[in-house]
Amino acid sequence: MPSMGDIKSNTIRFAVAVASGKGGVGKSTIATNLALSLALDGARVGLMDADIFGPNIPMMMGVNQRPKGQGDKIIPPEIHGVKLMSMGFLVDPDQAVIWRGPMVHNALRQFIQDVDWGELDYLIVDLPPGTGDASLSLTQSLPLTGSVIVTTPQQVALSDVVRGVTMFQQLNVPIFGVIENMSYFVAPDTGTRYDIFGHGGGAEMAKKVSVDFLGEVPLEPQVRIGGDSGQPIVIAQPESPAAQAIRATARKVVEACERVEARASTPSQTGPNLRVLN
Repeated sequence: MPSMGDIKSNTIRFAVAVASGKGGVGKSTIATNLALSLALDGARVGLMDADIFGPNIPMMMGVNQRPKGQGDKIIPPEIHGVKLMSMGFLVDPDQAVIWRGPMVHNALRQFIQDVDWGELDYLIVDLPPGTGDASLSLTQSLPLTGSVIVTTPQQVALSDVVRGVTMFQQLNVPIFGVIENMSYFVAPDTGTRYDIFGHGGGAEMAKKVSVDFLGEVPLEPQVRIGGDSGQPIVIAQPESPAAQAIRATARKVVEACERVEARASTPSQTGPNLRVLN
């Protein structure tokens, strides 16, 4: 590993994984809008799509250009102040990625070490659903500051939160908390709130596994529309309840990262706990 003074190395202050126990809970939506929220607050941010088999970040961010090379480094596309890397930039959208575990590991290692991330305050990593190879490979290649687990209120999703929490505990990665996506729906014509998938399950499950509850993100049509059109909700409708909920979650993530950094500080360590990548 290069020294801290190697100016050719990437330096990442905080690396945060966004995970879910199952698919379909809006994990990539949360990861995308979380990264943008941090950038809107002035941070230097990267967003890495670690879902090799089902990359969604290019569509959600509205970017379809292939990364450029410079020397032995890959220059990541950038939009709204967020640098991006995804397998979706490297393969045809209709092409299936049929790889075994070691190939996934190598791809993630390249995303970390061969991409010119530069100096980042935050690298947000959108993990694939479940507890498979990608999560293990990531933690072997990149020391994570912490993780955020995304769920929805229904019991079938909540039961998977426990597995997600257990995975990060076994990998010795701090768990910042659980965020409940698609938590409720407010009818625009009447203002009536509907708990379509139930209510309160995310907070209850977070309490059960002894982690923080980071908040509820309501179900809004514009969230889906923005994800399909490359206009994430915190950019397209920043005053909407969903955008405001995600911005509030971003602030809690910042506070959690700073607490981890403070605990890691020692008398001999005067600067931030930077991750230096080849």
